[in-house]
Order: sequence, then C-alpha cells, then structure tokens
Amino acid sequence: MPSERFQFKGEGGHQLAATLDLPDRAPIAYALFAHCFTCGKDVLAAKRIAVALAAKGIAVLRFDFTGLGSSEGDFANSTFSSNVADLVHAADHLRETRKAPAILIGHSLGGAAMLAAAEKIPEALGVVTIAAPSDPNHVTGLFKDRLEDIRANGRAEVSLAGRPFPITREFLDDVAEHELMRHIAHLRKALLVMHAPTDDTVGIENATRIFLAAKHPKSFVSLDDADHLLTIRRDATYVADVIAAWASRYLEPAGPAATLNLGEVPRHVVVRETRESKFQQTIAVGPHQLLADEPIAAGGEDSGPGPYDFLLAALGACTSMTMRLYAERKALPLDRVTVTLAHSKIHAEDCAECETKIGLLDQIDRVIGIEGALDTEQRKRLMEIADKCPVHRTLTSEVRILTRPAD
Repeated sequence: MPSERFQFKGEGGHQLAATLDLPDRAPIAYALFAHCFTCGKDVLAAKRIAVALAAKGIAVLRFDFTGLGSSEGDFANSTFSSNVADLVHAADHLRETRKAPAILIGHSLGGAAMLAAAEKIPEALGVVTIAAPSDPNHVTGLFKDRLEDIRANGRAEVSLAGRPFPITREFLDDVAEHELMRHIAHLRKALLVMHAPTDDTVGIENATRIFLAAKHPKSFVSLDDADHLLTIRRDATYVADVIAAWASRYLEPAGPAATLNLGEVPRHVVVRETRESKFQQTIAVGPHQLLADEPIAAGGEDSGPGPYDFLLAALGACTSMTMRLYAERKALPLDRVTVTLAHSKIHAEDCAECETKIGLLDQIDRVIGIEGALDTEQRKRLMEIADKCPVHRTLTSEVRILTRPAD
C-alpha cells in the first residue's frame, strides 16, 4: 500500500511525525489511529492494522505523540490531556488536507484517549477501542513502585517495556482527573470494543466497564488469546478485518467508484506485494480490495486466500451466476445454488478422456447443490448450463498470456 509521511503541529507547537497509509484507489473513508502508551506510530500492531485497513479501502493516519518516535518535544512534558489534544489536531489536519476521519481507532491508552477526543471530532461515525483501559489512571499501575518517588520529587524515570521514560507529578495529576466514563456515556457514536480475555496488561474487566457505560449502537469482539500488543500478525490482521466489516455498516459509499458497474467489466486486476510477510499480496479490482497469501504450511501467514483458492472462487462464482441468469430467463423456481470446489493433481493415465497421457494433470472437482421446486429435466438443464459459464470455458480452452515489463 502507498503511504505518505509528513508532519503537523501538535498541542504544544511541536511538529509531530505522521504516516498516512492509503489504498490504491480513492479511499472510502479515513481513520485516525492512536497507539499505546510509550509506543510509536510504527509499532507492529499500528502498522499492520493500518496497512490491512488500507488494503480494504480505508486510509489510516497514525502519528507519534509528543516526545515519541520521530516527533518533537519532551515526553516528560506530555500528559493524557495533551495526547487527547494531539488527536484532535491530527483530525483537524486530515479535515484540512483530505477529509475528516470517519473512524477513530485507539489501542491501549490510545483507546482511552480516543474515547475522550471523540466528542471533539464531530464527523467521526464510530470509535474502536483495542485493549483499552476504562480509566486512564490505570497506566500508573505499570510503575506503581515509583509513584511515591514521583510525588515526592516531582519527576522520576521509570522502566516501561525495557526502556526508560520520565514521568512527572503533572502526568499523575492529569490522568487522575479524567472522568472517562462520562465521555463514554455521552459518546453518541457507534462503538466497537475489542479485548482479549487473557490480556495481563489491561484486564478484560476494563472492556466490560467501557461496554456497559456506552449506549447503543455498541459491539464487543473477543480477541481470544491475543497478547496486549498484538505482536502476532494474524491477530492484527483479524482486528483490521473486523473493523472494516463493522465500519461498513456506518460508512456512506464513496461516490460512483464504490458502485459496481457491470458495464465496465472486464477491469484491471492489480496485484502488489505488501512486504509484510513472505507471500502476502494486495489485490485491487476496481473498488474492491482483497488480500492473498499462502497457508502457513506453505510458508505463508494465511492472511488471505491462496492463488488456487481465487481460481476456484472465480469458477464457482461464475457457475452460480450463469445458472441464476438462465433460471431467471426461463422463470425456473430456483431458490439457491451452492458450488463447492477443490483442486488436485492426478496422474494423466488415470484420465481416460484426457488427451495428455503422461505426467500429472490439474483436476477441479465441482459439486453443485441446487435448491428449489425443480423437476428432473430442469435440474438436468441447469447442470448443463453450469459448463457454459465463461470462466469454465476459459479454463477448458487455449489461453494466451502476454507478459511484458511495466513502463
């Protein structure tokens, strides 16, 4: 996926480093992502979720909070309130340069900050929290053995995720003052709460409190055994898949490009490596975005169907559509078609009707289920029509593939 790197001015006047992950086509929506406490915009979870959402047509802005990553400023001078303000500035920047974010996504303390910032981003239609605390003061539990030193001396260095960070008394006072439950109760936006029951950094009870405080529409999705930072790729991919599906209920189609026009087919199919794993690819077909991969057993991450899966899907979809068109033309009482397919290699000598007699051949097994009050002749005719679908004809005819280097 293409991405743009730039800076925008944060709450303290510092330049904050940002990345905008973009789809290969016009975005159907923009999202704003807030990372976890002391993390940065390039933490694995943030990057993987953003790239996966971009592959589905949703552009994602992620940035480093003050004093983190490539952003200017001193982390010691930042507070929960300044993080909330930086999120609002990020949304303002999107509004001025592109389009205001429709989806707000926050991971860990970033989720709490996003809940607090949401009311100041009126265009946002939905908020997603991932492993978020229900009270920003929860973060002080990560360095509870240093709280007395911070209170007494005004500042102390604490170790978080193996790295030293300065925490001030002002930070403690600030997180203690926030009434996040009030923000949640008055959210007036769709809410998706995602949390792992086994999260040992932010307990699942936090998700319960957030969910109960919110008004409908609200949804909860369990992340099963995912760790707090979503370090396993398939967990981050799953989160992105769920967010995209959930958000589609609230997003308006992005103009004519979001509408399938059969008169425009065939369309170009663009396949590009994501470089997020060994085999993962993005597939752009007009307004549609897909992921392709190989199974884990073949060295992939299983983040999407494999090449042969898409081949079988094309044949199955074409088969069903062709049968449906015939049934409508002939006014047949066809209720539903289900096509189940499998690909395998067979020995040529085992195929009596095949011209090739040596070596291995590709075989596709296609099982067609036909539902409806059809008589025997009607069912027989529909099965004959199945072999007339265009993809079937392509696969069983001579195919010429011309390959040339890109300009």
